[in-house]
Amino acid sequence: MAAYRGWHIHQLDINNAFLHGSLNEEVYMTIPLGFQAEKPRQVCRLLRSMYGLKQASRQWNTRLSDALMSKGFEQSKSDPSLFIKELKCFLDTTFKIKDLGSLGYFLGIEAHISNDGLNLYQRKYALDILNEEGFLSCKPASTPMVPGHQLQKEGGTLLQDSSSYRRLVGRLLYLTATRPDITYAVQQLSQFVDTPTNEHLVAAHRVLRYIKKAPGQGIFYPRNGAMQLNVFSDSDWASCPETRRSVTGFCIFLGTAPVSWRTKKQATVSRSSSEAEYRALAATVCEVQWIITLLHDLQIEMIRPAAIFCDNKSAIAIGENHVFHERTKHIEIDCHIVREKVSQGLVKLLSVSSCGQVADGFTKALPTSLFQLFLSKLGTQDLHAPTYGGVGGGGNKE
Repeated sequence: MAAYRGWHIHQLDINNAFLHGSLNEEVYMTIPLGFQAEKPRQVCRLLRSMYGLKQASRQWNTRLSDALMSKGFEQSKSDPSLFIKELKCFLDTTFKIKDLGSLGYFLGIEAHISNDGLNLYQRKYALDILNEEGFLSCKPASTPMVPGHQLQKEGGTLLQDSSSYRRLVGRLLYLTATRPDITYAVQQLSQFVDTPTNEHLVAAHRVLRYIKKAPGQGIFYPRNGAMQLNVFSDSDWASCPETRRSVTGFCIFLGTAPVSWRTKKQATVSRSSSEAEYRALAATVCEVQWIITLLHDLQIEMIRPAAIFCDNKSAIAIGENHVFHERTKHIEIDCHIVREKVSQGLVKLLSVSSCGQVADGFTKALPTSLFQLFLSKLGTQDLHAPTYGGVGGGGNKE
């Protein structure tokens, strides 16, 4: 929204944030080194939270929320971390802040603001991962996963040190915040963090080799774009060889820029590909509803219903059919939120060919040609690539 509307984006840092939180329960600590206890086994009772307390982040969040709302800020019901009102002067008076100026680097995410729009990427974070794993000089891979390769729990040799695998997958999960192109591969890897094998580690290293190809790849939010939600929903029926559960994949665009994407194994086994697609539609519709509510909090109203593209006509027919359907009587009631939102005009289901299904890359490992097509439709950009003129070149994606 900030990119579309040309809003200013600033970042602030609260001085000693956790120390502002008050404790609602009795918490004691041993007397710090350098202080002399007056009585044996004497301890200190904390009146304020401290860094390292498990309650610290919660108490700071409560303190900040109460302070903001006491000054007339409105807290979003769809996202409690969003407060609406001018706040910099108030925060400085209440907590003492450092004004870091226009947004540039925040929690490992780099931002580049230009007249064309906003780029978000994690180049430094990606290079740190490659450096830590020893892949800075590796040969790049064209795709994050070997096409057609399915990871399984059994097979391979258990790793002696599984913590390194878990740490790597955890860091890759955070990288998906600006890299939707690796979402499916990382979702597959994250299923084996409890008992990883050498085969899983090889697959993780394949992702690193793909990242090496373009570590600066990220999302581009253009300025003055169309305010329309375009959504792609897909599933891969019974793709898990061990549980036979399907995979849900979706990607939600505001205009041409992706704002939400997901790859997730479905909770139950689907009896047909139509059922799997319908379950994927239900998950997608829930996410669309949340985004529309969040946009409403930002005082943005959608004029037209969100267009949801699905490549399974049977699933679309089930979602648009208001009469009881024999093929869906065993499906949980909550899945029929699709029909409800279609009837309310919140979403509109549209058919798309399989070759035009953007969400295909969120449900399976694609061969190089199809993956490049998938990547070209994601609305991503690498500012550091010569094609775009580098960060200072102001180049745009063609």
